[in-house]
Amino acid sequence: MKSVFPRRLTLGQLPTPLHRLYRAENRWGKGHRLWIKRDDLTGCLLTGNKVRKLEFIAAHALDNEFDTLLTCGAVQSNHCRATALVGAQLGLAVHLVLAGQSEDRPKGNLLLNQLSGAKISYYEKSEYKKNLDSILLEWEEYYTKNESRALVIPTGGSDGLGIWGYIRAAQELSEDFKRENIEKAHVVCATGSGGTQAGLLIGSELFDCSSTVWGVNVSDDADYFVRKIISDVDDLKSRSSSFNHIHPEPRIIDGYVGGGYGKANSIIYQLISELASLEGIILDPVYTGKAFHGMITEIAKGRFSGSTDIIFIHTGGIFGYLANTEEV
Repeated sequence: MKSVFPRRLTLGQLPTPLHRLYRAENRWGKGHRLWIKRDDLTGCLLTGNKVRKLEFIAAHALDNEFDTLLTCGAVQSNHCRATALVGAQLGLAVHLVLAGQSEDRPKGNLLLNQLSGAKISYYEKSEYKKNLDSILLEWEEYYTKNESRALVIPTGGSDGLGIWGYIRAAQELSEDFKRENIEKAHVVCATGSGGTQAGLLIGSELFDCSSTVWGVNVSDDADYFVRKIISDVDDLKSRSSSFNHIHPEPRIIDGYVGGGYGKANSIIYQLISELASLEGIILDPVYTGKAFHGMITEIAKGRFSGSTDIIFIHTGGIFGYLANTEEV
């Protein structure tokens, strides 16, 4: 597989550790061994899952002489924050298209975006949702007319290029399995744009991880993410014929979106507090809090049969959490 991987930059602190959650296991495990893959430790400012994707995306940008990274997301997007900081590290301009309004006193990811020097364009959420593709195209054409080259990076960095980050993460997991004598496992992650789950699905097959990959959707519904993940895999296949034999079947655990994307109730905040006191690990209310809640609820229902080990992928989100402290 080494020869198949595209070039990547070394941006994250990798590999990330795999920890056993002994006290959480006693609380929620129901006979399972609970583990956590600490992708919240990929870096300080570059914390979270997005840096894995950006290692490949940024290498592609440099190799193809793009001078601007153009991407999109919510005001507290972890992906946008990571892109802004990666661009600053590499000397690339960054333009963020954000759904929402500017803030007089920015905090969390938005504050870091501004500190990094990223250009930010705000759009009303309804316009953003309806016209995102045309908005990005207009800005891409703007840069072309001004003798610049902007690489359009989709939401969450999730496409046939970005998912390489979690194909490589699956390779790490295969080594984790050997080291910890894990023969078979369920792997659970938050699914917000689909790329993390898509990469884990493909990588688990490539690197012989005996694992079943589950995504807990934090927006939209199961049907949407099945289509999105298959679309990302098809995009990967269009870039490399090495994957034509792979036909993953996405498994989505639906029912834990709550009030909608970015909206968490008191149950999620209580869970975040409880896990922090048990294990010293902080989840966030947008992604990992909902996903962990979905996982332990489904453990109680008996979903994860056939394997003793369950691995939760901690995809980060600490800065977004700090922007929502009024809910705590």
